[in-house]
Amino acid sequence: MSMQPKGPGEIPAETVRVAKAAFPKGSLAIRVRDELGVMFRDEDFAGLFPARGKPAWSPGRLALVVVLQFVEGLTDRQAAEAVRARIDWKYALGLELADAGFDFSVLSEFRDRLIGADGGREILDGILAAARGRGLVAAGGKARTDSTHVLSSARALNWLEFTAETVRSALNAVAHAEPDWLRERVPADWLRHYATRADDSRFPQARSQRAEVGLRIGADGMHLLGMVRAADAPPGLRTLPQVETLRQVWVQHFQLVEGEVRRRDPKDRPPSAIRLINPYDPDARGGAKRDLIWDGYKVHLTETCDTDAVHLVTNVDTTIATVSDDRMAAVVHVGLARRDLLPAEHWVDTGYANGPALVAAHREHGVALHGPLKSVTSAQSRGDAAFGQNAFTIDWDSQQVICPNGTTSTQWATRSSQTGQPVIRVRFSPADCRPCPRLRECVNSPKAQRREITLRLRDEHEALHQARALQQTDAWKERYKIRAGVEGTISQGVLAHGLRRSRYRGLAKTSLQHQLTASAINLARIDDHLTERPRAQTRTSHLTALCPAG
Repeated sequence: MSMQPKGPGEIPAETVRVAKAAFPKGSLAIRVRDELGVMFRDEDFAGLFPARGKPAWSPGRLALVVVLQFVEGLTDRQAAEAVRARIDWKYALGLELADAGFDFSVLSEFRDRLIGADGGREILDGILAAARGRGLVAAGGKARTDSTHVLSSARALNWLEFTAETVRSALNAVAHAEPDWLRERVPADWLRHYATRADDSRFPQARSQRAEVGLRIGADGMHLLGMVRAADAPPGLRTLPQVETLRQVWVQHFQLVEGEVRRRDPKDRPPSAIRLINPYDPDARGGAKRDLIWDGYKVHLTETCDTDAVHLVTNVDTTIATVSDDRMAAVVHVGLARRDLLPAEHWVDTGYANGPALVAAHREHGVALHGPLKSVTSAQSRGDAAFGQNAFTIDWDSQQVICPNGTTSTQWATRSSQTGQPVIRVRFSPADCRPCPRLRECVNSPKAQRREITLRLRDEHEALHQARALQQTDAWKERYKIRAGVEGTISQGVLAHGLRRSRYRGLAKTSLQHQLTASAINLARIDDHLTERPRAQTRTSHLTALCPAG
């Protein structure tokens, strides 16, 4: 299909007359068109379609359709039917009453095009641009961010199901690409083992027998990899995504020992950050947070939170489940800077707040990042210890540290921490520390002969020191209560739009889902603002209300 851009045009007069008569108080779709105008134009999606071919349905209108679809939680069939039959949707789209719309499969094809061009961000940007034009959102002010887990659309598999389904997936891909070549080479028992899904099989209960089945699956996978890599194999087979997934899974779980396939010991397997967990969703990873364990992804939502203003989602980032929150503050700020929606104050939880993030936010974006810092666990670093780090005087210009007894350090060197961050290692001379009668109180090890101190770089050290002091004040604690509101946004996304369950497979498609979910939340909130609908209050049960305030 090709795109032939058209101007947004006016809403047909007959559509206006019938819509106003049918909806005298308006509806979300009608109010969005009246107040925000045309948010998406065909030219915005010119890169998604070729210049020649059969004319495509207006991509600008399709963008609005997919957002309205997420607002109301409709399937593709239901959304296509709404375009054909609902007057308020025709009004929002600027269609004639007799317009028959499109086949529901167009929506799936359009989403596929959006994925390849990161079109989900363009749709969210279009809504934010329209909101900016109405004065509903602007740079500066306050914003808050939080994350939540997202379950993969592919169900969890035990180890035998996982490996068996990986082989079956690869065999199906090879059978589709080269059926005649595979027919001549496939062992007869493979048809019995892999023709149907693994959950249709009855794996043995005994541990020894299950181990034997696992080794048989491992040998079959090795055999298949050898077949597609052979000199007489069609060259395209080894590049099939399913075959590459098979190779990765087998590298992670199996090894050849003297020509025999053996299962790797857990200590020899790669870390969870790169370990595949499902052959049908190779981007998904196993995540863990406190007592919560899940397979899938993680989404980070950022919204404005100024008092007496509509709270709109301004940035969405979707990652694999193993990406830590402490790496995301800089990513969020880059996304906000691209939209020119950087806040003056950014409120986050402990997961996002750390020294490098505080410094980078202020230095690179002029943003004051606020969040409770993690407690110091080292006895030598706590300020309340007799010889805690705060008891030492740091002379940054001379690159020296003076202990409480007046002794000066002798070594100052820049090193790397266990996480790869630059730190400063400071050491005192054993000749100075050994005679000290309080050496054992000053050092952790019973055999240590001198004190050593690890410092962050100067800007990080000073930023953390100032932040910790500020966070002890009642005024800061009272201001920090504003961050809790983002939990309501996550709750809205979960309850109204299924935020925690991916509808699709793969990181790119899941990210598109979250961009569209944020767009739907924004439209719903703008509509609430236009109709002066008050925000819902936090619900408190009668029993909870009896609890003491403390």
